[in-house]
Amino acid sequence: MGDKPTYLGLLNAVAVAESRAHAYFSAWADVTPDPEVRTLLRKIAAREGEHGMSFAKRIDELGFELRVNEDPGFDEKMALARSDRSDLEKLEGLGLLDLCTDGEPDVFDGFFRDHSIDIQTGELLGRYIAEERDTLRRLQSCHARLKAVAAT
Repeated sequence: MGDKPTYLGLLNAVAVAESRAHAYFSAWADVTPDPEVRTLLRKIAAREGEHGMSFAKRIDELGFELRVNEDPGFDEKMALARSDRSDLEKLEGLGLLDLCTDGEPDVFDGFFRDHSIDIQTGELLGRYIAEERDTLRRLQSCHARLKAVAAT
């Protein structure tokens, strides 16, 4: 095991958060009555699951172990995702749009401030950021559609 990378905590936080998001999106996709929402949720769930596993794998490749912390809100979020509440209520209740910004900067802008990030980790982070931003755009579009339908 080499020196602990300064960005190890970031990799760990992403791995854990993405794995949990995979669980929420998968559970929600299993119960939504809307085929368009289901298709989007399955796409996002696949991404989140891949991100969680890829970051956990990268941590292992660097010679360290993933550290999973407690999430006191996990059971509540899973209950909401599995519930019969509307897709709009779930989207808003799970806080999925909290990372959306109307402009710059966003939460991902600071990821590359650490200039010690190695090439392989940088590639992984770059793909992750691009996919997360795309996911946020898709969720915003879904939110707008669900709000329009609810208003009719």
